[in-house]
Amino acid sequence: MQLKRVVVTGLGALTPIGNNKNEYWNSLVNGVSGAAPITYFDAAKFKTRFACELKDFNVNDFIHRKEARRMDRFTQYAMVASDEAIADAKLKLDEVDKLRVGVIWGAGIGGLETFQEEVLNYSRGDGTPKFNPFFIPKMIADIAPGHISIKNGFMGPNYTTVSACASSANAMIDALNYIRLGHCDVVVTGGSEAAVTIAGMGGFNAMHALSTRNDSPESASRPFDAERDGFVLGEGAGAIVLEEYEHAKARGAKIYAEVVGGGLSSDAHHMTAPHPEGVGVIAVMKNCLQNAGLKPEDVDHINTHGTSTPLGDVAELKAISEVFGDHAEKININSTKSMTGHLLGAAGAIEAIASILAMEHGIVPPTINHATVDENINPDLNLTLNKAQKREIKVAMSNTFGFGGHNACVAFKKLD
Repeated sequence: MQLKRVVVTGLGALTPIGNNKNEYWNSLVNGVSGAAPITYFDAAKFKTRFACELKDFNVNDFIHRKEARRMDRFTQYAMVASDEAIADAKLKLDEVDKLRVGVIWGAGIGGLETFQEEVLNYSRGDGTPKFNPFFIPKMIADIAPGHISIKNGFMGPNYTTVSACASSANAMIDALNYIRLGHCDVVVTGGSEAAVTIAGMGGFNAMHALSTRNDSPESASRPFDAERDGFVLGEGAGAIVLEEYEHAKARGAKIYAEVVGGGLSSDAHHMTAPHPEGVGVIAVMKNCLQNAGLKPEDVDHINTHGTSTPLGDVAELKAISEVFGDHAEKININSTKSMTGHLLGAAGAIEAIASILAMEHGIVPPTINHATVDENINPDLNLTLNKAQKREIKVAMSNTFGFGGHNACVAFKKLD
């Protein structure tokens, strides 16, 4: 069958470096770090005492207090970002077939803070089970797309993909396929996460996954740098409106880019560590290229997973060199996690948005905080270090990898 074309018509972002799409983009181009000491709780006794929290964000500016209390922060973030994306797409709710509009969302964890608070409250009591009636519906990872559909009346496919840090990229690929196959006209997709909590910081610290650069939080996320010591936890949401091309054209929608393919793979190696030879990463990029009908030399830009971990960064760059050969040195490679931190299940969404906007503006955001060359990394790769670079981008790819060996890659193309 002839697959339908899929385009991006709306974007929404709520990130540690900007509370909307435009603020986010401006901070990316200017190399702004979102890392700072934790304000949500007393982190004095934690190994890591900083994170990439949202700044100057008050949920009651967007959602009525009564409704907000029934949502975990990860759902609140999803609502704010999706509202922006739907508005950006100029999607008129009374003019679309709501049975053909879906919401496919990504979350790696879901309502972690809700779960934490309910357990803490129980432990402080006398053993009598007193739980909030909204405990379960606030916590479950699938509730974010549920709320988005309820608010907007979207009655198409509605679910959450959970594949750790690849979750929202998985969601985008599912959304792409639903539209390609003719099952939907529009899908609101993306992801959200709110894991900057006692449990989140404590759990990732126990794994030795986080940077402990407490004396300089703003420079702690340093992908590809020889002195990197772990990722910086972030929070927020990214939302993308995907639409069938003819449907978008018929209503005169602005089209940011075409989504031309997606790839999935598994490392089948370890719970948390990447395959040292990048076998799964090589496979996922090859799968994406094949699915998109692209050749390696077509790609101009790759927003890497690039978390700032000692093993992961090297494995990913080796995989890029393996897949792209000599052309790898002509690609603008970057890691926007150097600025936003790692948004876990929302990472794929906000990084896809960064790639789409890079294509629109002809500017590749920098990988900041790079000071020391890692001898294990090919020095001829253009890692877009410390300063944005102007470049025409016709094809961009975005990589995301998750604990459990989950790999996802999405390809975007400037519309012909």
